Amino acid sequence: MTDLVKARRENMRWLLLNALNNARPLGAMDVLVLTVVQAIYPDATANELHAQLAYLENKELVDIERQPDGHWHSILNSNGIDMVEYTVDCPAGIARPTKYWGGA
Repeated sequence: MTDLVKARRENMRWLLLNALNNARPLGAMDVLVLTVVQAIYPDATANELHAQLAYLENKELVDIERQPDGHWHSILNSNGIDMVEYTVDCPAGIARPTKYWGGA
């Protein structure tokens, strides 16, 4: 069971990075990216989403503006863009698929 929980967390982080990459250059509010995550994990909650966004912020892949009403606005920073575009290695804890195209 623990492996499934870990896989869910790591996959959710990759989903968030991709959603924010598609939201460039404006970024996105948490309610929008939550709908993306819920397409894969229907039982995902805002608290779970915030925990994974905070993890990505701690890894310096996203910048988060916390709103007074409790919502978060997230935007991919240059480190996150490089990671999503396979320019740099992926840190542990994110389920980025192995690059299988374009040579090395």
